[in-house]
Amino acid sequence: MKDGEKGAILQRDKQTYAIAPHFPCGVISPEQLRRIADAAEKYNVAATKITSASRIAIVGIKEEDIDNVWKDLDTPPGHAVGLCVRSIKVCPGTAFCRLGQQDSLGVGMKLDEIYHGMDLPSKTKMAVSGCMNQCAENCIKDVSLVGKKAGWDLLVGGKGTGKPRLADTLINGLDTDQALDAISKVVNYYRENAKKGERIGVMIDRIGLDTLKDAVLS
Repeated sequence: MKDGEKGAILQRDKQTYAIAPHFPCGVISPEQLRRIADAAEKYNVAATKITSASRIAIVGIKEEDIDNVWKDLDTPPGHAVGLCVRSIKVCPGTAFCRLGQQDSLGVGMKLDEIYHGMDLPSKTKMAVSGCMNQCAENCIKDVSLVGKKAGWDLLVGGKGTGKPRLADTLINGLDTDQALDAISKVVNYYRENAKKGERIGVMIDRIGLDTLKDAVLS
């Protein structure tokens, strides 16, 4: 079975697989948690692991059990591999956190609905933080929003893998509708102008930040 097929990733032992159900923005209900725990026990998995992308990976599943595990979980798989938008990383924002300046959770859910799994020239990571503490690690995300009292700052071009790159601030002081529109323009420009396998930050280094900014603001 190929890596990523059925949402499963081959593990180090070359015999078992890990899966990561998709819970938008890391929000999970008690019922979903129970299904994960029941499946982990039923199929005698090696571990359940909270990932850096706020997913719960179920590790050590036999290939012949994968279909039944998904059936028991009754949850769609997350896009953990491939040239696409991965899970949106989001802090609690104004929904729960006393430090939140903007509704990161609400905006993150909208981004997840629009972009999660979208095919793009390379893997793409997004994040939304409700304040300047940037608990969603915006500085190493391809596209992200940072909440301030005056609105959202749009950051682009961060990445943590290979040769790390800190994100650039593209636009300041956006309201939510403006922020979503600007992200749409960034993604469309990236899809139409990046080389295959080229992250947004690498594209920016090739064409210049002002070129992307002009395209978004035009």
